[in-house]
Amino acid sequence: MATDPRAFGKVAVLAGGRSAEREVSLRSGAGVLAALRDAGVDAHAFDPALRPMDDLRREGFARAFIALHGRYGEDGTVQGALELLGVPYTGSGVQASAIAMDKVRTKEIWRARGLPTPVSRVLVRGDVLREVPDALGLPLIVKPPHEGSTLGVTKVAGYSEMAEAFESAARYDEVVLAEAFIDGPELTVAILGSGAAARALPVIEIRAPGGNYDFQNKYFGDQTEYLCPAPLPEALAMRVRELALDAFRAIGCEGWGRVDLMLRRADQAPFLLELNTSPGMTDHSLVPMAARAVGIGYAELVLELLAGAALKVGRQG
Repeated sequence: MATDPRAFGKVAVLAGGRSAEREVSLRSGAGVLAALRDAGVDAHAFDPALRPMDDLRREGFARAFIALHGRYGEDGTVQGALELLGVPYTGSGVQASAIAMDKVRTKEIWRARGLPTPVSRVLVRGDVLREVPDALGLPLIVKPPHEGSTLGVTKVAGYSEMAEAFESAARYDEVVLAEAFIDGPELTVAILGSGAAARALPVIEIRAPGGNYDFQNKYFGDQTEYLCPAPLPEALAMRVRELALDAFRAIGCEGWGRVDLMLRRADQAPFLLELNTSPGMTDHSLVPMAARAVGIGYAELVLELLAGAALKVGRQG
């Protein structure tokens, strides 16, 4: 990693954007921008919703730190634009970003690799919703496949709740994902690095009020507990971390990410839920928390991620 901050050149911190997670992205970007400037990096805020991406090239930006979340920032869109502009960027490339943003495609790849993920069904308007609990059991989870931050996610306990849950998810997506509910602790694993050098940070267990880790509890509430490292037997913690690494590599992700899982209480079996390729960097975010557990401070984490910025298309090796 470059030790002289000037070696990074002029850095754009991409934050904001046009997704439903815009406000969270702005908070992530503010944290990253402050850390880079404090370290002496020539860093500048850049909101793709307010400025044309061509400004990056016209204004001589040498690298981009992607602090965007959701569509147009985490789905391969901005990654493709940066490839065309020739501006190295943090995180995964176009293809991996696009796949990871689509929970349906991600689950298909994981299943093809033999990795455990809850059984699910894809729903569209007009489907007979009462059939879904019969297929997946109750309770079950209904969510939009292309959003994050628990937006549009509903836990369904009865047949009568399916229609409202579908509509809540359909506000964000043309299709809806229904998934079997895994009863047990909610876990997350942050990944740093790429390929064989990728490493899993300590497992975090999330204990939200009433088991409801929604948008409010995730970003604004103070009642959610985060146990890092999670109180798991060492062998089980290692198994969860290895599964997260396998999931990350299966999608072809790079740089960093966060894998969310559920641990089935009955037999301690872990199940993969989703993969975030541009995780939050706010004061409530989990990747900085996991990094702190192994002695990596926020500023050091941000600099490590920026040092890994690269163009991915056409790269050899």
